[in-house]
Amino acid sequence: MAVAPDALPQALPEGVAERVVAPRHSLGTRLVLATLGFCVLFIVVAVGVLTLSAWNAGRERMDAELAQIEQVYRGTLAKAIWELDRDALQAHVRSAAGVPSVGRVELKVTLAHSAPEKFEGSRAGWAGPGRAPTRQLVLEYEPYPGARETVGELLLQGDERVLWQRLRSELATIVIAQLLQSMVLAGLIMLMFNRMVTVHVQRIAAHLATVRPGNLGVALGLQRSERSQDELTQLVSGVNHLQGSLATYLEQQQRYERELAEHRDRLAHLVDERTAELQAANERLQSLARTDPLTGLPNRRHFDEVKSHEWRRAQRSGQSLALLICDIDCFKDYNDHYGHAMGDHCLSAVAHTLRAHLGRAGDLVARIGGEEFGVLLPATSEAVAFMLADRLRAAVAACGIEHRHSQAADVVTISVGLAVLQPGAMEDFEALFLQADQALYRAKAAGRNQVAGSIAEPGQGMEGDAS
Repeated sequence: MAVAPDALPQALPEGVAERVVAPRHSLGTRLVLATLGFCVLFIVVAVGVLTLSAWNAGRERMDAELAQIEQVYRGTLAKAIWELDRDALQAHVRSAAGVPSVGRVELKVTLAHSAPEKFEGSRAGWAGPGRAPTRQLVLEYEPYPGARETVGELLLQGDERVLWQRLRSELATIVIAQLLQSMVLAGLIMLMFNRMVTVHVQRIAAHLATVRPGNLGVALGLQRSERSQDELTQLVSGVNHLQGSLATYLEQQQRYERELAEHRDRLAHLVDERTAELQAANERLQSLARTDPLTGLPNRRHFDEVKSHEWRRAQRSGQSLALLICDIDCFKDYNDHYGHAMGDHCLSAVAHTLRAHLGRAGDLVARIGGEEFGVLLPATSEAVAFMLADRLRAAVAACGIEHRHSQAADVVTISVGLAVLQPGAMEDFEALFLQADQALYRAKAAGRNQVAGSIAEPGQGMEGDAS
């Protein structure tokens, strides 16, 4: 819980409060006076540092210039070497050697099918790089995209005379003197600051390192003269004031945290209860959305989701997928003569029988219409699917549900249309469904109570044949 600034204590605990006093002598003033007094001594030391800095800056500048020359001549030299244009190579070498920062240029040609050649040029009076920078670059050429050939090597050596010339022009006696002055001044400032500030700051840091919520009432004190009323005195007073404020603030914070914890626990309990109720309701809704309430079988929505999944898996794996469409024979006549209540009981009995006679975990039977059921048989050949379909047909007939108004038998029977997906033979599931539906139509046209598919159907529909 956030605490408003007005909630912080305005008064210090007894024994901790100290009067905030204004400084009499500023540490900054003393440091400035000391710096001006020893400025002459600093000049001697600064000369060497500025000279070294200027020399390094000159070398870095020359190295940057040599790097720029590399970038300028890299492509043109590589192309000239590849095209064996010696005149262009000599012109480039002379041009690079004419740059003021360059003392000597050496170009080695190392083509794969040619003898090594060397082109070089140097400035008049050049005796060696000395302390000047040297850069060496391997030249590569790309005759066509994706291929790179090493065609030579470029060596650039700087001219030390240019470095010295620049150093003499850039550095003056006053710059060197100022650098020396800065070195001595820095040392003096460090010494004075250590004695006047650092020691006391270390004591303050040591005190703060030991501060804990339980000892905020222990005041900070420095071993200094009472006449030293400066910024450190203000700092000590501020630290003691802060400790007193924190002590009161932490006490309030702990109280607020206890209250917040209690509210949080109650809220978490309520959230858990509501979450559990929502999860249970969601699970019930999901189940209802995918289950046929009359038969307890998966409904058409669930069947469509599973068929899409099994279709894609069969396409990926190259396995077959069998589909059975089962329809109760003469179910309208059954409803008309026995009533809708008995019709619902008949649907439930047929659904239970179909589900009970599917043994594999991956097989699915669902109610996809009024008296129509769909059965998905993954990884099932046509011959095996035909035997399973006939077993389902026989199992329904064996239930012995009376149906004296059926054209197929004296009991409730089903007709089954069979279709099997062969890998690569169909573009979508609808084509498979249409084949199974056409097979169901053939089974009903042939007398019902039988299985119809695209292969020979030995021994099928014995009861239907008899009727």
